[in-house]
Amino acid sequence: MKNWKRYTITAALPYANGPKHIGHLAGAYLPADIYVRYLRAQKRDVVFVCGSDEHGTAITIQAIQENTTPRAIIDKYHGLIKDSFDKLGIAFDIYHRTSEPLHHETAQEFFLDFYNKGLFKEVTSEQYFDEEKKVFLADRYIVGTCPNCAYENAFGDQCEKCGKALSPSELINPRSTLSGNKPVLRETKHWYLPLNEYEPWLKQWLIRDHAKDWKQNVYGQSKSWIDAGLQPRAMTRDGEWGVKVPLPNAEGKVLYVWFDAPIGYISATKQWAKENNKSWELYWKDSDTRLIHFVGKDNIVFHCIIFPVMLHMHGDYIVPDNVPANEFLNLEGDKMSTSRKWSVEMHEYIEDFPDKADELRYVLCSIAPETKDSEFTWKDYQTRVNSELVAILGNLVNRVMVLTDKFFDNKVPQAGECSELKTFITTQREKISDSLEHFHFREALSEMLNVARHGNQLLSEKEPWKLIKTDKEATAIVLYDCLQIIANLGILCEPFLPFTSKKIFTMLNLDERNFAWADAGRQDLLKVNHQLGKASLLYQKLEDEVIEAQIAKLKKTIDHGPMTAEKTNTAVQSKIENRKSEIEFDDFTKLDLRVGTILTAEKVEKADKLLKLSVDLGFETRTIVSGIAEHFKPEDLIGLQVSVVSNLAPRKIRGIESKGMILLAEDAEGKLHFVSPKELTTNGSVIR
Repeated sequence: MKNWKRYTITAALPYANGPKHIGHLAGAYLPADIYVRYLRAQKRDVVFVCGSDEHGTAITIQAIQENTTPRAIIDKYHGLIKDSFDKLGIAFDIYHRTSEPLHHETAQEFFLDFYNKGLFKEVTSEQYFDEEKKVFLADRYIVGTCPNCAYENAFGDQCEKCGKALSPSELINPRSTLSGNKPVLRETKHWYLPLNEYEPWLKQWLIRDHAKDWKQNVYGQSKSWIDAGLQPRAMTRDGEWGVKVPLPNAEGKVLYVWFDAPIGYISATKQWAKENNKSWELYWKDSDTRLIHFVGKDNIVFHCIIFPVMLHMHGDYIVPDNVPANEFLNLEGDKMSTSRKWSVEMHEYIEDFPDKADELRYVLCSIAPETKDSEFTWKDYQTRVNSELVAILGNLVNRVMVLTDKFFDNKVPQAGECSELKTFITTQREKISDSLEHFHFREALSEMLNVARHGNQLLSEKEPWKLIKTDKEATAIVLYDCLQIIANLGILCEPFLPFTSKKIFTMLNLDERNFAWADAGRQDLLKVNHQLGKASLLYQKLEDEVIEAQIAKLKKTIDHGPMTAEKTNTAVQSKIENRKSEIEFDDFTKLDLRVGTILTAEKVEKADKLLKLSVDLGFETRTIVSGIAEHFKPEDLIGLQVSVVSNLAPRKIRGIESKGMILLAEDAEGKLHFVSPKELTTNGSVIR
């Protein structure tokens, strides 16, 4: 492994249009913070940057709908999100904002660098425009009459009633969802990033150089995008809210949010450097700096393909050495969603559990979705806190402190160094280090807790509360060793449990600033006769009623929760009423149903509900466009076996020829499920 001089660590910029939930925390911010704390404990040169992503069409639309301004929205949520991070111990060196002038200047400099080098492709097209609201409309903000079934509220990309995929131009009497008026077509010009021209570089940098050292879920998703063939992507949008395109005759044009947002890492570093008399360029342009992005899996493509291409195109910047992205954290059996009110918001957790930040950090790290989706449940949270934090770590510290106070006047007793214990702790430190270096946070946390388990085992074997009656010297040795274990735990647990670490050092009457990672393993962290501080409980046991209250809070959610009998019956009745007319057996036999495997999946440009899928049917690979983008993430579909109507006549959807239809089932709640074989089946197998 290269001996890096410094580290630039970024965590995905949270979108400042609402609060963030614990799934976001588990996906990007907690692992980033753990890793940074570990680097700092090793006295490495590191800057940890993040900030609010405050631009984009969604914020503009939200402001229109709420009759307020984009500034009012971002000011509200920037403060809320930053405060939540602070109280959960996420220790950024700077938490910046993309609305700051320094960021606008930095993003515009990037754009002009590409423009002046002739790297952009200029493309003119027609898009619908709302003349009253003075905005270009995304497909989902246009409704009209479906040309297929005459449903009057079909969206611009798909009819919700008959399922037909549409384009806004196909709608009869289209109207804007923002004003209710008929939109007009206007020509608009945008600047495109020619990603396709950088496929050779991506294949060398990512596929050749990082096939073995990147997490397979990250590498696999990135490789699938490259293998499917990259397309030019617009880097500008029509609008007034955002970073202005710095060109003459470009009024009403702003940088695409996914162009300017990752540049926010650079502008944040600039601001930090300015405030701390540092050189920001060393952290972004020096080859001895290691750049690492911590993100969730929905941001992989931007941090593994688009932003690295941008950095490479510029020429002066380093590219990421690793992107240890996590998968999704689900909640009580379903995907977490703030909009559906099926989530545990960070600020609400803090309100309900004001002194339990480390409890949440511990549980989320222990169930981190490192290579596949994982699940948070309140009962599991209770079990892990009570049976692990309270019963193992908290119990060790409390018992040793109480016994030392009782038998040795709260002073470190006289005893010699135990070489076996020193070897054990040093070995554990190296295990934890190795796990963290490879971004195996769950494994590292478990090895840390094993140190506490060792201390409890020592107590159970020696029973100092009994030993004191016959051998005070032997009792002193036991408690001396246990106190040294606790002091070492103060160092080893700090990346994971910073508030716990501080409590431990306070109880031991030590200044944590005097100790570094390399000190873990020492048997003399506490000197003989050192006066200890006052003992206190590290954690409180979580009672059933506290957990039941959180479960009840979830069940009250209007948009999710268990459906009432009335809601269920209504939904089912709706399905019955929408049943299609009876057909003959011969009609059914006309269908050629086959099993296929999804090889690639990507969103269709300017169509919020459409995914373009590449499906292996055994005898050939088909392109199929499906209106499921609001239900599934593209990266979740790779490798999934599905049922396909393979003899459906081809039709063009958004200029893409779609050859087939994928079968899905819709339940009473409107959730879609793929109709898939129970066991792995040969592609092309006939469904009878």
